Amino acid sequence: MATTEDPLPEDTEALKAALIETRARLLGAEALIEHLQLVIAKMKRDKFGPRSERSQRLLDQMELQLEELAAAQGEDQARAETAAVPVRGFTRQKAVRRNFPADLPRRRIVHAAPTTCPCCGGTKLSKIGEDVTETLDVIPRQWFVTEHVREKFSCRSCEKIGQPPAPFHAIARGFAGPSLLAMMLVEKYANHQPLNRQSEQYAREGIELSVSTMADHVGACAATLRPLYELIKAHVFAAERVHGDDTTVPVLAKGKTRTGRIWTYVRDDRPFGGKVPPAAVYFYSADRAGIHPEQHLAGYAGILQADAYSGFNALYASDRKGGPITEAGCWAHARRKLFELADVASKARNGKPATISPIAFEAVQKFDAIFALERSINDMSPAERVAARRKDVAPLVNDLIEWMKRERAKLSHHNEVAKAMNYMLKRVDVFTRFLEDGRICLSNNAAERALRGIALGRKSWLFAGSDRGGDRAAVMLTLIQTAKLNDVDPQAWLADVLARINDHAALRVHELLPWNWRKPMPSRAEAA
Repeated sequence: MATTEDPLPEDTEALKAALIETRARLLGAEALIEHLQLVIAKMKRDKFGPRSERSQRLLDQMELQLEELAAAQGEDQARAETAAVPVRGFTRQKAVRRNFPADLPRRRIVHAAPTTCPCCGGTKLSKIGEDVTETLDVIPRQWFVTEHVREKFSCRSCEKIGQPPAPFHAIARGFAGPSLLAMMLVEKYANHQPLNRQSEQYAREGIELSVSTMADHVGACAATLRPLYELIKAHVFAAERVHGDDTTVPVLAKGKTRTGRIWTYVRDDRPFGGKVPPAAVYFYSADRAGIHPEQHLAGYAGILQADAYSGFNALYASDRKGGPITEAGCWAHARRKLFELADVASKARNGKPATISPIAFEAVQKFDAIFALERSINDMSPAERVAARRKDVAPLVNDLIEWMKRERAKLSHHNEVAKAMNYMLKRVDVFTRFLEDGRICLSNNAAERALRGIALGRKSWLFAGSDRGGDRAAVMLTLIQTAKLNDVDPQAWLADVLARINDHAALRVHELLPWNWRKPMPSRAEAA
């Protein structure tokens, strides 16, 4: 018979004490297990999960579900129409008008009516109307060569020969027209199609353009368009508030890639009802040293809406040359740190329920209430926003901060929720500054949206070729993103600007900026 080396005490009080101690150890172990599960799930989410908010994921899921349902419906309808089985009891669905643009060119195909009546065979037929069914189609891209003909004339009086001057080209001694150059630039920097893929596509269409030739064109265009980049940069930094952020960009090195940075600063007063045109300027750097934002923002002394990157700290110093920049925190960034801990279950891939932090979940709900009130005062002037914030938003903000302080005091220093709370609690004055200044936004989403295309494009173009390639990318991203912010088609705008800029007066280059661009857009019929 087996015997235990640690016999249980016979005293009742001792048994109770041992039981209490065991329960305490179990509770501590359960808490540690939950903590570790939460950390592991968060790490898996950071590694495998998309960095998007819950609403975006639900929207993507609904769009995918809608796409699948529509595809299945189309497949079923096609099979039903081609089936030989007779259909009984068919009820015609009500016709739905397709809103094809009115300026699209129409190609009319008339299906001739019979010359005799199918019922009686009579020939006295009179047209009483017609039914038109529209289908949308496309003509493949057409290539053409533009011939610039300069006629020569000789004067019979003085025997001298006259000829019109040669037209300006977007690229000196270049053979690519402005529309082709604009297409290359937009495909590369907006649609994330590297030049080698563009070259392959052109070859399939019968046009041989080497990658090196196209790269020369891209570099020449960046140099030609540099004056517009400088004007946009000056426009952005003339704002009272700019949004700043950065993202990584792989750069080709010897036998490997290294990590560079793309920085952006955005001017966008539209959420405040501002009438000043929005714009975004980009910079490239080989690393993320704090000297780079100091150089970018030299001479600027307004409000910088950004995350808590330590490289910005020198900009906020009181002894900064030119005056300190006012720091404004990003509430969306602070919310995201807690959201990741409250939304782990939605990304569990193993079918087992993941651990969700109830404290983080409650914090996200409090954040969402503040964001909802902030959306309701959009389009107000700064003074009106301050009044509304003091009346409605400030009580919620104060309640959130006091609640976070109380909950934080109950958590371990190493707890993930505590770390997420510390991000905001250590910078309370920065995060509450918007309550006293109506020019400050609640979030830095304007800058994050400006970098979204780069994050998507990294999977397509893989890396930048060099540091100079990163600088060119910054120039072109500035032009394309600013055009988009002003609801201007980047390709049409760049094509027109490249055709005009070398013949345009230097003192009037500002007329070519996207918000000053007034070239009438040709109709689709004229383009076709």
